[in-house]
Amino acid sequence: MIHLHDIVGLFRKSKNNLEEGGITPIVDEKMRCPVCKSFDTKRNVAKNKMVCPSCGHHFRIGARIRVKALCDKGSFQEILTELTTIDPLDFPGYDVKMESGKMGSGEDEAVLCGRASFKGQPCALFVMEPQFMMGSMGSVVGEKLARLFEYAAAEKLPVVGFTCSGGARMQEGILSLMQMAKVSGAVDYHSKRGGLYITVLTDPTTGGVTASFAMLGDIILSEPNATIGFAGRRVIEQTTKKKLPDGFQKAEFLLEHGFVDAIVPRTEMRKTIATLLRQHEMKDHHTALEDALYRQEAEKYKFNTLSPYERVLTARAQDRPTARAYIEQMFTDRTELHGDRKYADDQAIVGGIGMLGEMPVTFIGIERGRNLEERIQCNFGSPMPEGYRKALRLMKQAEKFQRPIICLVDTAGAFCGEEAEERGQGQAIADNLMEMMALTTPVITIVIGEGGSGGALGLSVANKLYMLENAVFSVISPEGCASILWGASSPEASAEAAKCLCITAEDMKRFGVAERIIYEDFVCFEEMCHDLKGTLMGDFKEIYKDSPNISEKRYERFRKLGSWNENK
Repeated sequence: MIHLHDIVGLFRKSKNNLEEGGITPIVDEKMRCPVCKSFDTKRNVAKNKMVCPSCGHHFRIGARIRVKALCDKGSFQEILTELTTIDPLDFPGYDVKMESGKMGSGEDEAVLCGRASFKGQPCALFVMEPQFMMGSMGSVVGEKLARLFEYAAAEKLPVVGFTCSGGARMQEGILSLMQMAKVSGAVDYHSKRGGLYITVLTDPTTGGVTASFAMLGDIILSEPNATIGFAGRRVIEQTTKKKLPDGFQKAEFLLEHGFVDAIVPRTEMRKTIATLLRQHEMKDHHTALEDALYRQEAEKYKFNTLSPYERVLTARAQDRPTARAYIEQMFTDRTELHGDRKYADDQAIVGGIGMLGEMPVTFIGIERGRNLEERIQCNFGSPMPEGYRKALRLMKQAEKFQRPIICLVDTAGAFCGEEAEERGQGQAIADNLMEMMALTTPVITIVIGEGGSGGALGLSVANKLYMLENAVFSVISPEGCASILWGASSPEASAEAAKCLCITAEDMKRFGVAERIIYEDFVCFEEMCHDLKGTLMGDFKEIYKDSPNISEKRYERFRKLGSWNENK
């Protein structure tokens, strides 16, 4: 850890570097990285936000150093300084620990609270101080955090919080434990008033802090290789009598298991937070859509001569652009978000926040993978239950912040296997169907390839559905239909089944399942995506005219499907 007394007097403001919130040492003393063992000057390390230039190791830093390194110059205004820590249990040696914490950190408690901005985007801010009793949470820490969230709710400010803690403070006993519930309640108070909460987990974030406000952010970021967990590694090994694997409870471990949205290096943190704050600030989309035109069917589209089964094979073609290709082409300022916050991050579902023109949107796509390695990681585009839960989490987040949703569907179906059933595949899809129907924010789904059964429907309960001209949508694959109904497995039987199932884009439009057929031109893919962006913005403009009846209109759309009357 870099101690405050090692830094005080070594750093001065640099005219060039402070523009980016940096710090520069007066002297070029050498310091050694504990990971790669390389030596560099304190000046170079400080310019790099206290990150090793050689290996990227993030040094543990104090709260005020973090504020200087990441926030806009002069923007931090400290608040809630009047609270004083007492010794409620008259715990032996607590007063000595407190004085030691004050001397080592220069702070009166283990959290710093105030207002600040990131690239001009204002927020309420808290930063935990690791040099004050390892950032432990006592009554004053809990009270300051609760008041900060209440203040942010009153001022209509987002909250950005940097966590670093050993957990609840033992010297304050049960009163310390109760702060977990109190602060969690304050987070909920802020959230129910539409407030954004971004948490940044730093090394270490453990114990009661992890089990409360650290993991309650709308968006949870982490610095690389940060230790994050509830019980300590040593405690777990002693209890289970098992050796834990390398990387256990590291940020990368939590990302894989679905509990962290993204790992962001400290050198990119300011930009990332600023982008997220800006996107969440934009809730009135009429300005962004005022020039959007309601576009009719693409004039380029002409009747397709391929047979239904040839469409199926075309939709499955390995060289066909996948969801990521559309996402990368259509959305700028993207932040990909990960995990269902329950079990894992399913790579068959890719989602996040980006800009469609001047309008922030949530994008969610089923990704098949662009090469064999990616296809294996993505289960060849067959989502697991955690994938659908991840998608629903992002949809509910979009609804809270009034962002429209764009879904890209390309799947043979939901993953079929023992582990999927154990984790509730049917329940996950059912939850999506019901929750999507009631979303109060617009949803447009684009079937870009294969739309296979309930696995595709799990992202297709939309206000409007587009079909690429060679995309298909079906209750079952033609091969599965031929096998079950006719006991046949030949290409001819599959082709006949495809014809009988009526699965083409024209069929979907005829049935009222799809509103638009999108012309395919993968040679001019950039131009195709540009036209698609314009179509999306025009339709969002039309959908917003139904506000606040967006969910009712969606239900009416589905209510009509298959409702044949006596005259039909």
